[in-house]
Amino acid sequence: MTDVDATDFAVVVYREDDRWEAEILPVALTGDLAGLIHALRQQPSLGGTVGLVSVGDDFFVAIRLLGDEVMLFLSDVTASVDWPLAGQVLDYLDIPIPEDEELDQVLPVGDMSIFTDLGLDEMELGAISGDLELYPDEMLLSIAGRLGFAPAFERALDAVG
Repeated sequence: MTDVDATDFAVVVYREDDRWEAEILPVALTGDLAGLIHALRQQPSLGGTVGLVSVGDDFFVAIRLLGDEVMLFLSDVTASVDWPLAGQVLDYLDIPIPEDEELDQVLPVGDMSIFTDLGLDEMELGAISGDLELYPDEMLLSIAGRLGFAPAFERALDAVG
């Protein structure tokens, strides 16, 4: 279940010269939170750096670095049972992995206000991540659209294949 396939990707998004830019990151980082944070720190940006990761058809992770601050958002806490990256996010946030009886509901965890200053409030982020009709890549595209960097995000994904 943790095999990396075509639905796994990681993208770094940043502002350069008042324009959003996005670049694909190595797919190996879709299972390595520390590696993701390190890769995001390598990209200088005045407004901070955003990392968007889609894993399988199951969940996504959003990471935002602002100076030394690391903000994390995981779209589905239950993914932590099966996927290393989701478990690493919970560990970073100091949230226990859910027990079997807690696995019946898809709930996001982490910083719900991660994108509030960019125009995506907590309610909208919750609504997007809770839409069971959407796959994680579609949720991320919706977020990218609300934040104003959908074209750059799509170009980065098109470069993958």
